[in-house]
Amino acid sequence: MPSRRATSSDVAAAAGVSRSAVSFAFNNPHRISAATRERILAAAEELGYTPSPLGRMLQAGTTNSIGVLLPQRLARILENPYYSRFLMGAGQVCDQEGYTLLLSPPLQDSVLKAIPYAAVDGFIVCGLETDRGEVAELSRRGIPFVLIDSDRMPGAPSVEVDDRGGAREVARYLLDLGHRRLAVLSMDPGAEAPVRGYRGPLARRLAGIADALAEVGLSWDAVRLAEVPVTRTEGYRATRELMASGEPPTAVLALSDILAYGAVDALQELAIDVPSEVSVTGFDDLSESAWFRPRLTTVRQPIVSKGRIAADFLISAIRGEDQHPHQTLGTSLIVRESTTKPA
Repeated sequence: MPSRRATSSDVAAAAGVSRSAVSFAFNNPHRISAATRERILAAAEELGYTPSPLGRMLQAGTTNSIGVLLPQRLARILENPYYSRFLMGAGQVCDQEGYTLLLSPPLQDSVLKAIPYAAVDGFIVCGLETDRGEVAELSRRGIPFVLIDSDRMPGAPSVEVDDRGGAREVARYLLDLGHRRLAVLSMDPGAEAPVRGYRGPLARRLAGIADALAEVGLSWDAVRLAEVPVTRTEGYRATRELMASGEPPTAVLALSDILAYGAVDALQELAIDVPSEVSVTGFDDLSESAWFRPRLTTVRQPIVSKGRIAADFLISAIRGEDQHPHQTLGTSLIVRESTTKPA
């Protein structure tokens, strides 16, 4: 049977001091004399005692950790390189400010259930709308949070990108090349979309495409919309189905780079040349898009910067320094080799 772990009471007895003095030795050494602290630390070393991290957090009332509240299971999140770039940016600020970063995916398929189990000082909330129960729960508990890619909310910092402008620019680029049979690979909006309508970045990107169509006198009748989970496999599957239709598209406009990768996979397997037969565009400009073959035309959003700003806003809110700022980051069209005029 393993020996019992030493406690602060054991150290106090061995050093001939109170338990409070043991706590001071590890957490507030200025409150006791140097000689007393040395005696306590020597007793602790002899007994093999180390203070409980949880106890120290409870005493300090802070964890020096921030959480990233994720909308999907961890396995799905890690399939998308977007999140690694976002977390890189958030992690850079955490390193600089002395915080750790905790990922909080859904618990038993519920994002709401994950909140009480995360020992953090605040949350970066990714892709959840302001009227969701999770956002209401964070507000009720008084936990600082920052909204990412959501609508603005009074009293909460938020960060987004110009999704509408970016989508309008890439759609207009394809239309100006002469494409009139477009397919859009969209992020799956979930079961609530038919009732509540499109929301967040998806709504803004679809609105941007509608803007571009209207500018050349077209409507959504010119577009085939496929709503799929954001994985390379689903982009591949949806594109296979689109190309099997009676009037296949001459351009596939994917609302994420990872969906565009899957589209190119499908077209190459079908011996359809990209871009001379079908053009493909993405949205994100992941680092892989610059060396993907063919190199991907896409909308660049500053993902790492978005992560940095989100963490900076949150840590400021935790410290009581923020004034509930909002920031919209710009996008830019990056033209590469996956697009050309229709045959």
